[in-house]
Amino acid sequence: MHPFKYCKSISTYSRRETIEVKIGEVPLGGLHPIRVQSMTTADTMDTKATVEEAIRMIDAGSEYVRITTPSIKEAENLQSIKQELAKKGYSTPIIADIHFTPNAAECAARIVEKVRINPGNYADKKKFQVLEYTDESYNQEIERIRKKFIPLIKICKEYGTAMRIGTNHGSLSDRIMSRYGDTPEGMVESALEFLRICEDELYYNIVLSMKSSNPQVMVQAYRLLVHKLEAEKLKPYPLHLGVTEAGDGEDGRIKSAVGIGTLLEDGLGDTVRVSLTEPPENEIPVARALVNRYTQNNISAINEKEVPKSPFEYQRRKTNEIENIGLENVPRVIADFSKQKDVNPKDLKSIGHHYMPELDKWIMTDFGADYIYTGDNLLHFMLPNGLKEIANYETWANSEKKENIYPLLTEERLKQQVQLHPNLNFVAINAEEIEQLPRELYQGKKLVIILSGDSKTPMKKLRDALFYLYQQKITNPVIINLRYEGEESEKVQIYSSIDLGALLVDGFGDGVMLSKNAKNQPQEEMKFINQTAFGILQASRMRISKTEYISCPSCGRTLFDLEETTAMIRKRTDHLKGVKIGIMGCIVNGPGEMADADYGYVGSGKGKITLYKGKEVIKRAVPSEKAVDELIQIIKEDGNWIEPQKIPDTETVVARN
Repeated sequence: MHPFKYCKSISTYSRRETIEVKIGEVPLGGLHPIRVQSMTTADTMDTKATVEEAIRMIDAGSEYVRITTPSIKEAENLQSIKQELAKKGYSTPIIADIHFTPNAAECAARIVEKVRINPGNYADKKKFQVLEYTDESYNQEIERIRKKFIPLIKICKEYGTAMRIGTNHGSLSDRIMSRYGDTPEGMVESALEFLRICEDELYYNIVLSMKSSNPQVMVQAYRLLVHKLEAEKLKPYPLHLGVTEAGDGEDGRIKSAVGIGTLLEDGLGDTVRVSLTEPPENEIPVARALVNRYTQNNISAINEKEVPKSPFEYQRRKTNEIENIGLENVPRVIADFSKQKDVNPKDLKSIGHHYMPELDKWIMTDFGADYIYTGDNLLHFMLPNGLKEIANYETWANSEKKENIYPLLTEERLKQQVQLHPNLNFVAINAEEIEQLPRELYQGKKLVIILSGDSKTPMKKLRDALFYLYQQKITNPVIINLRYEGEESEKVQIYSSIDLGALLVDGFGDGVMLSKNAKNQPQEEMKFINQTAFGILQASRMRISKTEYISCPSCGRTLFDLEETTAMIRKRTDHLKGVKIGIMGCIVNGPGEMADADYGYVGSGKGKITLYKGKEVIKRAVPSEKAVDELIQIIKEDGNWIEPQKIPDTETVVARN
């Protein structure tokens, strides 16, 4: 087995073959389509509210309904919920979501079609302790887990109940953390400990998941899981995909598409849940848009190329530094204005550069593009510092401003050994043709490759081309060029997050140029494309340009209104570039689940909030009406607060002048 093997093909879409798992009337895996699901947010003891919410989810297209089951009383009430749904004509399988409480899992397994357990807290309590184990003492711990876990396995076998063993990055047990660290390997081993016990008991009706709020970690963990299942000759169990605590709005959609879409591209995944801090029915269209891109089942024509670098850890492709592109520079954003006519200074507002005529001054936001591609339409005004112009080679060659503009060459022009800019040049190359170009064309030149793919799903062709450059040790930086013709904005956001994010999470790409269509684009559309590019770079952890919110999607355990609270915290803190704030509805999802966060806001009782710095409790039982102010005070005391900068409405200023 190849040491980096984790999917059937890296170059051709081919869905991973799995065993079939029976979940009521909606089986999973095997040759069945990729399923979509969501989770209720109502109190599980409120049967009417839970049933109404479940129906909204099902009517939106949810094929499974997951319901939080924190104690045995909620587990028992699942029977009432099932009965009420049946009365209304709904037989959608119910999944009980279990944390900490084996007795609730054992009760629920007799009632619903599937139970989800978290191996990090099913048999362990997390105290953030570093523990020392010998092999013998570690094995004793596994035996302790076995005794706690086997009763549930026997019930599931007796009642035909499926089980998801769902590892979460933030809730790894102290035992796993002590031996494996906070790593994808630790996540995988956490699940495998429980899975091996299941196989010893001849129980196989199992789904696996490896969730994290960090798409990089999540992707690596799922890949490593598949690799280990095959290496240990365990059964190929179906996978439940999700980026946990993805957040809301644009951020939640982009982050989910980066993580889930990367794995779907590789043929991994049998059910999808998009975790948004929004009503659960809002999650279904996003999940469906992701899944619908992959309608093929297994195919016979497999391209047998091998992965040339580890897919289980992050390593950025090494490149030359050319001006501010490549090497250790953050990926650059190129705004495509080549189809825009009569560009004026105020038009650059859409790409983060605001001109103030009264002051004759430019202000750049954190979403300020680095380059603007104008094609054959040179700008007639001076650009602000921090923004450079790229033009087509012929236009550049005939310009009187050659020093301040950079040329974009075609492959043919490059072959002609024409005059180049002494500092920086770009060459447009189709991903499918890159292996045909002689190496010497690249060597010794100040040349950045703008790499594009033609197909409707270009990621694999782009990745093949980048793998080729990696293997050949061609170290020119690469800008990934993606154009989406005729797609609506929501699909452009999701598709570009997959196509670009899947490359970035593997360390490929020194920049991006996104565009939506070939015609003259309105400013709002240009702004949308620019913010999407920056959002994808942020989600893949390649370039941080804004505050990151790790907010859970709410459930029946939640102790405050998550949507309202997240919006309130975002309004006060969304100018804190690079700060990560975890917003968790209850102690189950915090502090462990927000392992990535710098600061945490966690529900700890009715009207009470516990505030964290990292994993350390700073203040307990803060009244909710004061908690946001107290959170900001902690950030200030930590030296990470800046006052928000108000940018005037430049269009109003221009009009007044």
